Amino acid sequence: MARIEYIKRRLGNWALWRERSDNHGLGFPSRNMLANWMAAAGESGSKCRESTMPILNIEAEETDQAVQALKLGHGYLHETLVLIYLRDKGVTEAARIMRRSPSTIHAQLGQADLCIARWLEDKARVREEQQARVKGREWAARRHLDGG
Repeated sequence: MARIEYIKRRLGNWALWRERSDNHGLGFPSRNMLANWMAAAGESGSKCRESTMPILNIEAEETDQAVQALKLGHGYLHETLVLIYLRDKGVTEAARIMRRSPSTIHAQLGQADLCIARWLEDKARVREEQQARVKGREWAARRHLDGG
């Protein structure tokens, strides 16, 4: 099964976020003030070793929720993602640990991508429905106040 690129990217960002969080950080670090000043001044910042990749904590947290949701019903997909992304085992080593073939691990990564994409779509749909209900209530309240 083919990978879904935007999910693959999110999982990579999630792994970075989790690594920093697991090391007693608060997820993605912000650059220190000196690094920000140097960047604004146009200096190379070669002494700054922190990533400047713009990654949203909210996206990483949401991805984490989706990955954790795999534990129920798709525990093997959760374990595959943990081995590949958090423990950095690689497909061959993950296959050995899970006693599967590398092709099965690749297929499981594709399945995990699909499950996460569906989870994210469901969450977005629920959020949109909630917003529509709130707007409907606001409209009804305004209409009531206007005497309509």
